Amino acid sequence: MGLYKRGTVWWMSFSHNGKQFRRSTETDDKKLAIRIFDKLKGDIAEGKWFEQLPGKDFTFGDLIEKYLEEYSAVNKAKKSHKRDKSLAAHLLKSFKDKYLLDITPAMISDYKVQRRREGAAPRTINYELTLMSHAFNIAILEWEWLKDNPVKKVKKDRVNNAIERWLTQEEEGRLLSVSSQWLREIILFAIHTGLRQSEILNLKWPQVDMARRTILICEQKNRGVDTLPLNGTAFGVLEERHKHRSSRCDYVFPNSNQNRMSNRNLYRAFKIAADKAKVHNFRFHDLRHTFATRLVQSGVGIYEVQRLGRWKNTSMVMRYAHHNTESLRSPIEVMDRFKVASITNLSHLQKKRGHKPRLRLVTP
Repeated sequence: MGLYKRGTVWWMSFSHNGKQFRRSTETDDKKLAIRIFDKLKGDIAEGKWFEQLPGKDFTFGDLIEKYLEEYSAVNKAKKSHKRDKSLAAHLLKSFKDKYLLDITPAMISDYKVQRRREGAAPRTINYELTLMSHAFNIAILEWEWLKDNPVKKVKKDRVNNAIERWLTQEEEGRLLSVSSQWLREIILFAIHTGLRQSEILNLKWPQVDMARRTILICEQKNRGVDTLPLNGTAFGVLEERHKHRSSRCDYVFPNSNQNRMSNRNLYRAFKIAADKAKVHNFRFHDLRHTFATRLVQSGVGIYEVQRLGRWKNTSMVMRYAHHNTESLRSPIEVMDRFKVASITNLSHLQKKRGHKPRLRLVTP
């Protein structure tokens, strides 16, 4: 530990918890600097001194503004950045003017209760806390504003991740029968490719290889690039669309003006058709659930389903593994192959111990 002069100002050099620190006394008066330094040494000895970080001067509003502009807008897809701004709007209502060091786990827990009272779903609340936690982490790791993340001490709400809604074949028939031609083609294409709504509406003909029967997906949530094969149904939709393709438009599924179809127009048309077909509690995104569920129930491996649907990991695909009893019959019947060997081994053990075998087979 020691005092030294830098220019006209006295500085302190000291170590704490094995780390070297240099701090300005912010005075050119040596006697005052000595008193400041002596007080600091006393605080350290009594365990009352804590490293002062810039976070004490910043509010949560400052944190979110910097996070959205310098991190989210740069490192995330446009759609994800837009969602971040929407999530942040709810957080700012409660935390905007609070200094970062004043935000406690108890305050965050109270925020969860408040959002529940407002009718927010557990998944939505968790998304908001995830954004809040990530902003704190960036402030800790990259900006060195803070040392602790209070959100990490708050438990997330439990969410039922099982996706229970997918389209039965009977429901699919009703839905297609009441849909217009263009909507029917989009529904079939969604079911047989598993593409998201935005991926379908953004799809352009240069992404389609009719000779190889593949499509190239460039804009995804994970910003990857994938070449996907097409089955007969999906390829048939593209063949039909290709026959009537306009030279003025590159979109595979354009609107009547040969421009990109808006998400809202597709949503409206799909909802009208679903209501008319009496397919209740069903969203367009559930067509993607249908894609995954049918693959899994048909015995397609989880890894292949993951690759076809472009999920980040197999654990995400397990949410769609809705096996019914019949889909599990073939795997369980594998155990019958071991029946004779098991009976023989049991009989041998009973004879060796002097017991008569009492095993009786009952033919179903």
